[in-house]
Amino acid sequence: MVSESTHGETDKPIIFAPETYQYDKGKLNDADITPDPIEQFHQWFEEAKSNLPAGSSTLPELTNFSTARLPLGRVSSRVVLLKELDHHGFIIYSNWDKLKKSQDLATNKWASLTFFWPHIQRQVRVEGLMEFVTRETSERYFNTRPRGSKIGAWASPQSQKISERNELDKLDQFYQDKFKDLKDDEIPCPEYWGGVRIVPLEIEFWQGRVSRLHDRYTYTRETIEDVWDVNRIAP
Repeated sequence: MVSESTHGETDKPIIFAPETYQYDKGKLNDADITPDPIEQFHQWFEEAKSNLPAGSSTLPELTNFSTARLPLGRVSSRVVLLKELDHHGFIIYSNWDKLKKSQDLATNKWASLTFFWPHIQRQVRVEGLMEFVTRETSERYFNTRPRGSKIGAWASPQSQKISERNELDKLDQFYQDKFKDLKDDEIPCPEYWGGVRIVPLEIEFWQGRVSRLHDRYTYTRETIEDVWDVNRIAP
C-alpha cells in the first residue's frame, strides 16, 4: 500500500501530463535477447546512435548516475557521460576530491545508471558496485581530452563553494600559465581525477509499448562470477 502525503493538495497541479503519448516504435521478445547483457547493451547503443534523427542533439552516452551515502541513505544523482564499456562494466570519469559521489562511494559501493533513448523508446537500467579503474587506465583516457578540459580538471574545486565566477576564471588562468610550456600530451592527470567502473549485478532492458504494457527483460546475478539469469518481467 502507498501511504498518502501529509501535505495539502492543490486544486490544480502546476504540471499536468495528459495521457496522449504512446510508445509504439518497437517490441522486445525472447529472440531479440542475447545471453550476454554487455553484448545486448552494445547492440542497443549502436542502434541508438545510428537511428538519431537528423539534427538531433541527443547523446546516447548520456546517463543518469545515482549513488547513496550510508547510514543516512540520501540519494544523489547527476547526468554524466559513459566513456568506456568492457566486459567488467561501465566506466565514467570525474573529479573524486571531496565530492558527494566520492563520499557516497566511501560508505556505499552500490550505484545505478539509467540510459534513456526517446527516439527509439528504449531504456537501460544498470545496478552494480563501484570500483576505481587503474591509474594507467585513468591517465590513458585523460590524455585523450582536449587541452582546456585537462586544465579545467586542475582548475575547478568541483562542488566546493566559490564566491563568484571570477574566482574560477582566476584559477583557470593560473593553471593555463602553469602549464603554458607543456604540450597537450604532457599535462599530467590530477591524482584526484580518474575513472570509476560500475560492475553490474543487474541490467534491465526496457522497450516501450502501447498502453504502457512495455517489454522488460532483466539480467541478474548474485556475484560477478555467476552466470546471468535472464527473465521477462511485467511492466
